[in-house]
Amino acid sequence: MAEASDGAASRVAAVAIALAVFLIDVATPLEGAVAVLYVVVVLIAARAFSRHGVILASGACLALTIGAYLISHDPEEIGSPLLRCLVSLAAIGITTALALRHKADAAVLAEQARLLDLTHDAVFVRDRHDVITFWNRAAEDFYGRSAAEVVGRVAHEVLQTEFPADRAVILAELHRTGRWEGELIQRVRSGRSVVVESRWALQRDAAGAPVAVLETNTDVTERKRTYAQLVESERRYRTIFDNTRVSILQQDWSAVKADLDRLRAEGVRDIAAHCAAHPDVLAGARRSVVIVDVNSVTIRMLRAPDREALLGPLHDLLPETDQTFPHALAALANGERFFEGETQVRTQDGGAVPVLFGVSFPADPADLGCVLVHALDITERKEAEEALLTVQADLAHAARVSTMGELTATMAHEINQPLAAVVTNGEAALRWLRRPSPDLGEALDALGRVVANGRRAGEIVARIRGFLAKAPPRQEWLDLAEMIGEAAQLLERELARHAVILRQESEPGLKRVHGDRLQLQQVVINLMVNGIQAMAAIRDRPRVLTVRTSRQEDGAVRVDVADTGEGIGPDALERVFQPFYTTKANGMGMGLAICRSTIEAHGGRLWVSDAGPGAVFHVLLPVGQEDAP
Repeated sequence: MAEASDGAASRVAAVAIALAVFLIDVATPLEGAVAVLYVVVVLIAARAFSRHGVILASGACLALTIGAYLISHDPEEIGSPLLRCLVSLAAIGITTALALRHKADAAVLAEQARLLDLTHDAVFVRDRHDVITFWNRAAEDFYGRSAAEVVGRVAHEVLQTEFPADRAVILAELHRTGRWEGELIQRVRSGRSVVVESRWALQRDAAGAPVAVLETNTDVTERKRTYAQLVESERRYRTIFDNTRVSILQQDWSAVKADLDRLRAEGVRDIAAHCAAHPDVLAGARRSVVIVDVNSVTIRMLRAPDREALLGPLHDLLPETDQTFPHALAALANGERFFEGETQVRTQDGGAVPVLFGVSFPADPADLGCVLVHALDITERKEAEEALLTVQADLAHAARVSTMGELTATMAHEINQPLAAVVTNGEAALRWLRRPSPDLGEALDALGRVVANGRRAGEIVARIRGFLAKAPPRQEWLDLAEMIGEAAQLLERELARHAVILRQESEPGLKRVHGDRLQLQQVVINLMVNGIQAMAAIRDRPRVLTVRTSRQEDGAVRVDVADTGEGIGPDALERVFQPFYTTKANGMGMGLAICRSTIEAHGGRLWVSDAGPGAVFHVLLPVGQEDAP
């Protein structure tokens, strides 16, 4: 509103001055170049009017000058009046040209000032005495101070600037190079301190003397805070990384991810199988994964002289026999966030360390340059497992000896039958040969039966010796139905002595399992003996022991041993598998514990359920992938 009123006043003043000059030029006898005063009108018009208005005002002044001359002088008179008129016209024209040029320059400056107002950075200009002469809109918003408040005041006093070095040194660099960049601490209107990234540009005049400084400030307060937090986070991460008691390896998986994406694009779906079929692809992938950092625990675990000795391709760390890496590649290709496994890693002195490890894949593929692998040295655990297996083997052997002690009568019955048959057939052969006319045919038949029964007795003795032998486990393909039949033969006497009916049910077409015959046979015999003894006190119902084999939906083979005894109480369903827990007066409490550990060592599962009447023990065993039924 004030600018509009000032503009209107300027226009009225210009018109009034023009009329006054015209009247003076026409009505007074002054011999001077009165029309030169029209220059004032042009100057006022340059401030109040637009470019077009200035031209019109200048034209009017020129017309008034010529009109006054024609009114006051004879047109044919040539002399000083005409010269004064021409001088006035020239003065008006020159002033108009200068005014128009000034107005154009002012328009350019105004446009540049408007551009400075569009920037998000705080921009202001200060003269050589540090007095603010320009203050853009972003500076008003950022510092909370209007241009009217700060223009004419010293910049570093208004903003309470804290310089990173001595101010004289900064000014010396500015005057030497014409530029300076750095961080300043300033205060806004509310009193809050802010950190700005400041850029100064020095303006010089034609003589090279400093005239003004253009200062551009960008608020980096939040960025500095974030950076400080990032530095602190990195410090904490480094502390945890170096001081944790677990081995940590930082690896770069970005290159191998690109290879996996290429395989996916080519139609490969099972990455692990593809790597198994193409060893060169697997070797390339192992070299593509790079170890970029390790902690101190890893250095000690792998017996390395320093950190740098372990940096490089993962191929140098994994032995050729490792089977986990292809599955880790498949997990990455399938978008899984975590993979864990158990393997061995090479040490720097040529040895090997068994480890349990976990790989954490980041959600963003762009972060695969920082994949963390945690590894735990399980050497002591492996040694303990081997010791436990040795003790377990000793206990299993003791259990077999104990079981055979209980089955002595059955063994005697088993061996007595072929031996009695040998004696009978031997005597028959002698009788056929002692006849006055020996019947050689009958004698040969009898001797053949002697040999067959002798072999049968030898097989029984060999089977018993094998059952009692303390030999290392021997893995082979087993027909469970056949193995259960052999166990049933060993228990024939025990079944007869306790009046137990044995029912064997086997689903046809079952696949064979891979395991140790003696260990699995011991499990079956132990479960059958437990079932027989559980029915010893039964009087009101038949004593039936059922051994059933069947196929599961996932292809595994299941063996159920069911009795019709008193069953197992709910509180004892899990305790029966605990070492030294027994319900028998003379039991050791190790049979079922050994049975469960044996089945779990074969990759299976053993559990019990209370069927009512009686209990059912369930054995679940995996089958071989390459075996046919």
